[in-house]
Amino acid sequence: MFPKPVAVAAPNSLEFETRPLVKPTGFREYDARWWLGRPGDPKAPELNLMGVTALGLGLARLIVERGIPRDIVVGHDFREYSLAIKTALTAGLLAGGAKVHDIGLALSPMAYFAQFALDCQSVAMVTASHNENGWTGVKMGCERPLTFGPDEMARLRDIVLSGDFKGEGGGSYRYVENFPSRYADDLVEGHAIKRKLKVVAACGNGTAGPFAPDVLRRIGCEVIELDTNLDHSFPRYNPNPEDMEMLHAIRDAVLEHGADVGFGFDGDGDRCGIVDNEGREIFADKIGVMLARDLSSIYPNAQFVVDVKSTGLFMTDPVLNGRGARTDYWKTGHSYIKRRVNELSAIAGFEKSGHFFFNTPIGRGYDDGLMTAIAVAEMLDRNPEKSMADLYRDLPLTYGSPTMSPHCPDEVKYGVIDRVVAEIVAMHASGEPLAGQPIADIVTVNGVRVTAEDGTWGLVRASSNKPELVVVVESPVSEARKREMFEAVDTILRRNGEVGAYNQTL
Repeated sequence: MFPKPVAVAAPNSLEFETRPLVKPTGFREYDARWWLGRPGDPKAPELNLMGVTALGLGLARLIVERGIPRDIVVGHDFREYSLAIKTALTAGLLAGGAKVHDIGLALSPMAYFAQFALDCQSVAMVTASHNENGWTGVKMGCERPLTFGPDEMARLRDIVLSGDFKGEGGGSYRYVENFPSRYADDLVEGHAIKRKLKVVAACGNGTAGPFAPDVLRRIGCEVIELDTNLDHSFPRYNPNPEDMEMLHAIRDAVLEHGADVGFGFDGDGDRCGIVDNEGREIFADKIGVMLARDLSSIYPNAQFVVDVKSTGLFMTDPVLNGRGARTDYWKTGHSYIKRRVNELSAIAGFEKSGHFFFNTPIGRGYDDGLMTAIAVAEMLDRNPEKSMADLYRDLPLTYGSPTMSPHCPDEVKYGVIDRVVAEIVAMHASGEPLAGQPIADIVTVNGVRVTAEDGTWGLVRASSNKPELVVVVESPVSEARKREMFEAVDTILRRNGEVGAYNQTL
């Protein structure tokens, strides 16, 4: 019998080497994330390699429970420890009877594509996505193209933490050689732009570096590479296209080289950030509106899905409304949006974080940062008389914030959000104003999105993958109104002593 996991184990101890360590909070809403630790770090690790093997055993058990074929794709992102994590995960999967198809170093969308190309229902992609070094995790699914949601994650957590493993015979291992070339060939098939575009491809020294520039060249772009060499120390900035540090580096490269657009890819390549030809960092929700306009010109009455962090323009934009486009606001998170796109047979889904989902006939419904870059390049190709900045200026003007994340421990963050939601709901019910105006609407599908009478809104929710909250504000009126909403929302947050400092703010 494999030992039952423990929630705490001190490094450099007998227990750490002989018992699986799995902190329960690592099982998040739709994927798994744990602090693995770094040399000399005072923060205690939340996972060890035996714990990863326990995760593999639990995942294999879950697949057997669901009566799904045991074939599973595994891959890993580029971090110093990711290959070791994948090896330990594979050991658990094999012990649980899984048939492992290892595609090696990969992007998350490459692993999702492998589910189709290798005829596997299940996937386990070792990645901490955009989280800083020291984090690890796994994105999982057993019903392509969907990834796990709360129900699957809860069952997996219960299996692993209880040590309810069952050794199954018949496990097997296969390494799939040269799989990245199959992914790239599929990605570029049928995509060739006629417009001469110079693009910056920024990868933050993460996993997308060996893949993104080649794909963009193959569709006809001239590519300026920025931080595309692999370096798991991430020497310039963390590969996260929602962070202003990365966006500013792209801006500088775009202006230096006179590029038409800049693309920034996150650590596992499923997200894409955009900078226009004038060096403006365009938040991904506005890129979503631009792409929705473009796609609705090709597919009339198109259905879109966006997350609650996204701009209100999806509902108010006269171009989208004139073309009969419909938009559904849904829970933030790649698994939630992916599932909602599938449920509604939407043509595409967009998240403010930069996850974009292209469904049939464009894609297979999963998020792919490289596919997003191709879609933007094709949008520019279909508008040869306009620059990226022109297309942005064509949108109605709104004043939006970046995604801002104050620290809040995993153990208490959902309780904090419950209190914040309750307070704002009570304010709405009693007619109490917020940010100097009556509350016109509240949406509580994911935290709370509160809208004032003039359309200015603020969102507060719990981060699904880090010990943080998430705050976003936007105003169709002015920069000043945007700041007033932020101050009002932040004042409510500060009534909770567990809320710490922001990672970035206005």
